[in-house]
Amino acid sequence: MQRLQAFKYELMPNGETQRQLRRFAGSCRFVYNRALALQQANHEAGEKFIGYVAMAKHLTAWRNGVETPWLKDAPVHPLQHALKDLDKAYQNFFAKRADFPRFKRKGSGDSFRYPDPKQIKLDPGNSRLFLPKLGWIRYRNSRDVLGELRNVTVSSKSGKWFVSIQTQREVEKIASQATTAIGIDLGIARFATFSDGTYLEPRNSFKTKAAKLAKYQRRMAHKQKFSNNWKKAKANVQKIHMQIANARRDFLHKATTTLSQNHALVFIEDLQVGNMSKSAAGTAENPGKNVAQKSGLNKAILDQGWGEFRRQLDYKLAWKGGMLFAVPPHYTSQECPECHHVSADNRQTQARFVCVKCHYENHADHVGAINIKERGYRLLACGDAALSRSMKQEPAEVSQLSS
Repeated sequence: MQRLQAFKYELMPNGETQRQLRRFAGSCRFVYNRALALQQANHEAGEKFIGYVAMAKHLTAWRNGVETPWLKDAPVHPLQHALKDLDKAYQNFFAKRADFPRFKRKGSGDSFRYPDPKQIKLDPGNSRLFLPKLGWIRYRNSRDVLGELRNVTVSSKSGKWFVSIQTQREVEKIASQATTAIGIDLGIARFATFSDGTYLEPRNSFKTKAAKLAKYQRRMAHKQKFSNNWKKAKANVQKIHMQIANARRDFLHKATTTLSQNHALVFIEDLQVGNMSKSAAGTAENPGKNVAQKSGLNKAILDQGWGEFRRQLDYKLAWKGGMLFAVPPHYTSQECPECHHVSADNRQTQARFVCVKCHYENHADHVGAINIKERGYRLLACGDAALSRSMKQEPAEVSQLSS
């Protein structure tokens, strides 16, 4: 089985190399934005979409033109890959998988990629990496690179430069050493509640740093924009954002690694996080209701990192020989796991569940996790049709709940 895996390290460039990195990232950003502007102008003129091959000819003209001769100083493959990124963004938009491509801003997600492994040299013994037109650059060698090198992506975040080395290697398809199955209910008060009754407390990395972040953002707002003091204040804000992201990522990696090692089957809810965290502000004609409360809920949902949790759990279980199944989330916390009676009155509070029919009592999140596990088993055994028939027994209460 072929496994693609990326190994990320922090680069340690000198002053001249840092300037070159910024120039190359800026060149790729310029090419991306100019190609996007050309696509938009072409569309407004009623012409057809410009594909990558045709757009690459424009890149050749830009590199050889008198207006942008400095594009020749940057390696050509990263510039070409910037056009491929734009082409992919358009394809995702056409397939309704993403929004319309937007122009890139300086300092926001600066990166570029070397797609040709023949041009890249890796010297892990001396903790250094050779990249075209940059030469040898040292990096913090925290772990070994496994597999055959495929491509390298250089990126900037909070004033630091990082390199992501993607490799490919052949691994044996193994069977999971674990034999247990578990259902997981994701929430706010509890990050994850498991069907065995245990649960994980939330990390709340953004909430923990919110006051400090707001203080530094106010300081930044009081500075003259683009002045030296403003740049220093912005660096402090970026540093806090990086600490928030790192804390969340560390928490999620530890949680998903433990779950993938201890369970062969994991069932979770098929949550549409993007829809759940949409703004309730509405429009001027149709203003939303409870906007402040919904805004706080959106922040809490996004602070948990549910989407990243599912992504990590998916590939880690696959690596360990396990499987992840997503089940429909409807009424998981309103169905009694004992008598299977479904009613909105069963969940008396956010945490308390008491069945109005058989008086079964438990924590609502634990009930949800038990039902998720049972639905996962039914989905595996009987398929979607049998699962949908058993989802709800009282249509009247459903219509009242949704109205």
